[in-house]
Amino acid sequence: MRKHWLDNLRWVTVLLVLFYHVIYFYNNKGVFGGIGGFGDGPQYQDVVMYILYPWFMPLLFLLAGISARYALEKRPAKEWFKARTRKLLVPGTIGLFVFHWMVGWFNTAVARGTGIFDNLPWPAIYSLCAISGTGPLWFIQVLWLLSLSLLAIRALDRGDRFWNWCGKAGIVTVILLGVLFWVGEHTLVLNPRPESLDGLWNLYKPLFYMIPFLLGYLVFSHDEVQLKVKEAWIPLMACSVVSGAALIITTFGQDNTSPQYLGSPLNCLYGWLMCLAMMGWFQAKFDRTGRFAGYMTRSSFGIYIVHYLVIASLGYMMKTYTNLPPVAMYLILTVAVFTLSPLLHEILRRIPVIRWCVFGE
Repeated sequence: MRKHWLDNLRWVTVLLVLFYHVIYFYNNKGVFGGIGGFGDGPQYQDVVMYILYPWFMPLLFLLAGISARYALEKRPAKEWFKARTRKLLVPGTIGLFVFHWMVGWFNTAVARGTGIFDNLPWPAIYSLCAISGTGPLWFIQVLWLLSLSLLAIRALDRGDRFWNWCGKAGIVTVILLGVLFWVGEHTLVLNPRPESLDGLWNLYKPLFYMIPFLLGYLVFSHDEVQLKVKEAWIPLMACSVVSGAALIITTFGQDNTSPQYLGSPLNCLYGWLMCLAMMGWFQAKFDRTGRFAGYMTRSSFGIYIVHYLVIASLGYMMKTYTNLPPVAMYLILTVAVFTLSPLLHEILRRIPVIRWCVFGE
């Protein structure tokens, strides 16, 4: 029996990612990426980043771990990994040169304006734009690596003894697993060196994201554990709101993606409780489907893949070439990303070669 709450939580989280990127693109908190904010004063709309960033990507990896367990119960591991490679690695590599170089074109706009690219041949410029267009695709690149690691874990636990043992976790144990969330955040480089790959490591955070992915596979794929989280969703949500409010009140204005911020106990507490609360809430209230939910279940991956081109292109052009007030830019960009991204996805998925390169289908 399909778990509709799992599908619904995944696509709702993807939509939150889209909205997050609208706010992030114009942030003035020092967060890497985007085009910058509107002055040095407080931008209270940036609170969206503080609300979402601690938990929405870990939650997606956790849900991916659960889904991986379900998929591996239905098909051989080699067949599953082959499908994962097509679905994740093809868009995350070939797709860069077919589609996402356009994102990179806007990401490198500032550098090109300084004349740095003037003496480079066009193949070099094209390659740099393709690599710079990775953007949100880091998610599927890391997910492919974690899927690869899962093959080794399954080989070590052939009889599912450890998996079965993990299914005995009670709600107190589940909450205490948040300590691993904190441990994972401390795998980041606290003071990244500009001349090294430290910044890239902190962006991808593979060891951190491995934790929710494996917890999804080993712990939260059990019906018994899911039921315990479902029964506790109200107190979990209440505690999440309290811890989140405390985090935002005490840290607003800081770079909420810095290693120091992410490794703080309060950020980790809020992030983990929200992951649990959202899973419990959707089990309790949204374990059903309909026409729109069915469409989003099928299409949210593709929408995620293409959405950042809409934000990077339109967001850049509005701020660079117009005198629109900030509120108008936010409204236009929000409407655009929620309408043009599905439209772009529907167009591209109907072109056979592009469909394979960009979506792995």
